[in-house]
Amino acid sequence: MPTERRIVTEIPGPRSVELHARRLAAVSAGASSAVPVYLARGHGAIVVDVDDNAYIDLGSGIGVTTIGHTDDDVVAAAQEQLADLVHGMFTITPYEPYVRVAELLAAHTPGDFAKKALLVNSGAEAVENGVKIARKHTGRQGVAVIDHAYHGRTNLTMAMTFKNMPYRDGFGPFASEIYRAPNSYPLHDGLSGAEAAARTIAYLDKSAGAANLACLVVEPIQGEGGFVVPADGYLPALQEWCTANGIVFIADEIQSGMARTGRWFASEHFGLVPDLVLSAKGIAGGLPLAAVVGRAEIMDASHPGGLGGTFGGNPVACAASVAVFEAIESRGLLAEGARIEATLRPALERMRATHPVIADVRGIGAMLAIELNDPLSGEPRADVVAAIAAGAANQGVLLLTAGTYGNVIRFLPSLAITDEQLLDAVSVIDALLP
Repeated sequence: MPTERRIVTEIPGPRSVELHARRLAAVSAGASSAVPVYLARGHGAIVVDVDDNAYIDLGSGIGVTTIGHTDDDVVAAAQEQLADLVHGMFTITPYEPYVRVAELLAAHTPGDFAKKALLVNSGAEAVENGVKIARKHTGRQGVAVIDHAYHGRTNLTMAMTFKNMPYRDGFGPFASEIYRAPNSYPLHDGLSGAEAAARTIAYLDKSAGAANLACLVVEPIQGEGGFVVPADGYLPALQEWCTANGIVFIADEIQSGMARTGRWFASEHFGLVPDLVLSAKGIAGGLPLAAVVGRAEIMDASHPGGLGGTFGGNPVACAASVAVFEAIESRGLLAEGARIEATLRPALERMRATHPVIADVRGIGAMLAIELNDPLSGEPRADVVAAIAAGAANQGVLLLTAGTYGNVIRFLPSLAITDEQLLDAVSVIDALLP
């Protein structure tokens, strides 16, 4: 595997063009791709396409390959498990890897109380089950979310997701009893954490009524919403309000968890101890796995048989997840999030100083973003973001865009990325900025 970007054909290359023609004939148009290059292999922070072009991957499959593509320990664990037991249907005949993942989640999520976990397949499925469990526990139906949130693409989670296009448009009617309130967005609202929390709580009190809410679901750092980091004190105030009113406080850590921010879970940066934590993406090194973990008395609210699914907690995915937990511990990978921020944030701030279109640099650890707005009008510049993402791909750097208005570039590199790879990628972006 190469260790640096390398472009040897036009982008996309001839084999990618050929595969794209096959894809257009065989795959639903709804499952579109941002970059029409077809990957063949990857390792660490580098991916290589079918034409042998090598890219620095700043997206990690949207935060999935957090400890690196094809991590050696994850691959070995999955291979070993694959030879022993591929599927067992845990709710019929259980197996040890599922139990071990549940134990590791309980040990590494915030809070020293008794915890239990449920394993499922995807982030949206984790959100669905978190809501189900909260409703069963409280006997209430209302679900509270905040502006700019992203929680998934199922019927319930589409209703919880803020952005219409491309996630919701034309797919309704949606699940009911979803209540939305303004979030804390320091760049745009100018509010302190206490002020923003008071506004959120007032909206929910008036639109839903605290006594009718089963849960409040919040991303500690919003993902698709544009890596919005709330003002100090905002999230603790929301949690305090939830606790006082018997509302289950759910932290959606699907993108921000599993060592992404230099802590096991981003909640730790804000002093949060959620009732339930939702995890997915980076939890299994690229294999499909997700989880709901939290207070035992809440997790046990469901009747036996009320939770489950055919593939939830697949033994191969669980074995990979155990390897991820062990790798983070044994290699000290939490420190890598801080190392990446220490390299990347100053580089982004230097770009901001010379490119007025960059209105904000924000994030924590290996979860950083720049927001691009017109320096005179303040209007979002999604056009500039789209042009940069396309231009960077042509030069061997894969970027993710984000934000309700499409004007955010998010940086979700693998913890395996080197400082040299980071700075090389930034130099490409810097040259493309107006």
